[in-house]
Amino acid sequence: MKKVFGKAALLLFIGSSSLQAPAIADMADRIVAVVGNEVIFKSEIDSRELMARMQYPELTKNNGLSRSILDGLIDQKIILAKAKIDSVSIDENSISSAASERFRELGTKFTSKADMESRLGKSSAGILEGIRQELRNQQLVDTLRRKKSAGVTVSYDEVMAFYSANKEQIPQIPEEVSVSQILKYPPVSAEEKAQSLATMERIRTEIKGGADFAAMARQYSQDPGSAQSGGDLGFVAKGQLIPSFENAAYALNEGKISDIVETRYGYHLIQLLSKEPNSIHVRHILIGFDRKSGDFSSVTQQLNAVRADVLGGKETFSDMAKKYSEDPASAAQGGTILLSGSSNPLFSPLALRPQLQQIISTLQKSGDISEVQKIEPPQGEPFYAILRLNERIPAHKLDIEKDYAYLEELALADKNQQIFIKWVEQLRKEVYVRTSDI
Repeated sequence: MKKVFGKAALLLFIGSSSLQAPAIADMADRIVAVVGNEVIFKSEIDSRELMARMQYPELTKNNGLSRSILDGLIDQKIILAKAKIDSVSIDENSISSAASERFRELGTKFTSKADMESRLGKSSAGILEGIRQELRNQQLVDTLRRKKSAGVTVSYDEVMAFYSANKEQIPQIPEEVSVSQILKYPPVSAEEKAQSLATMERIRTEIKGGADFAAMARQYSQDPGSAQSGGDLGFVAKGQLIPSFENAAYALNEGKISDIVETRYGYHLIQLLSKEPNSIHVRHILIGFDRKSGDFSSVTQQLNAVRADVLGGKETFSDMAKKYSEDPASAAQGGTILLSGSSNPLFSPLALRPQLQQIISTLQKSGDISEVQKIEPPQGEPFYAILRLNERIPAHKLDIEKDYAYLEELALADKNQQIFIKWVEQLRKEVYVRTSDI
């Protein structure tokens, strides 16, 4: 099972590690593989290995990582050639949105944009485009993977056979938690708001005079995740944006630009690119507020009062989150934190930033609420929050009866991967592949 799971991770992994570092760019290069009419260079393997070890420190002891990356890259190129032959279509809007999110996540691993560009040897625009291309390739691979697994099921006997063959290798089910939050930012001074508004009005005047919206976003927008892509947020589902922003965007006709819109982040100009019944494709320019001189004492007093009312039974945490929390996504769920793309309130605490992991570790039983905490994200403004532990499921050895659904998922994933690997092995026979030592 370890071999199968390792192989399954490769195609996903190589798509997240394609950025080149300047130290590698200076090394002597050579061809390490030929796939059909395409070649793979040693520098590409080295750059992917460097990024992998940066993102996943546990890979440091993996001596066979470069060979695994090469094998995965060969498979990807073979599958992409098949995708082109079959004219597999992809969703460019979802790719753009996912690329922006991946770019934001990558940015948190560096002290600044300049640091990121220096260490990766590319401009922000180049980094974003590299991410976009890899996600495009990955979507093609995933589409073919889904086609091969369509209709595949596992019987009870297959699940139990999988368990018998792999029970010694099935890892312990990790700890999971469900957490809710109430989050507050300090108020912004009238002087600071006036300065931000004046800047945005100048930008709006230039755009009205014929300046290109995307170019202005790249030059002026203070949203680090979208500025370099011309402010493009991709397609966003209804309900995922701050109400004032979303209402203004949905009120626009395609191609039109909004008046200045205020949110807790600052002032925005919004351009609607296209609209569907339950989603919109927009780009924006943000001029943010400087909250460094904000009145944090008023925020802590309010959160302390909320915490006291909840602990005293006067109010529920859910109601207070809906009323006071300034995080729209969790507030709509009564404060419950959902990881991106998931509807399951349970997740590993390791998915959170270390500071939040530390806070949650102090909450021992369901219903415990943290003291008011100052949260300082790697990027963005600091804020204050209280966190509530809804549920904690300790790490445990798989129980066939209690965790059968989880076991069934493992068995189905393994069966699908076996089918996919056999298919790729067949494709390898149809494509010329030559490799050398790396």
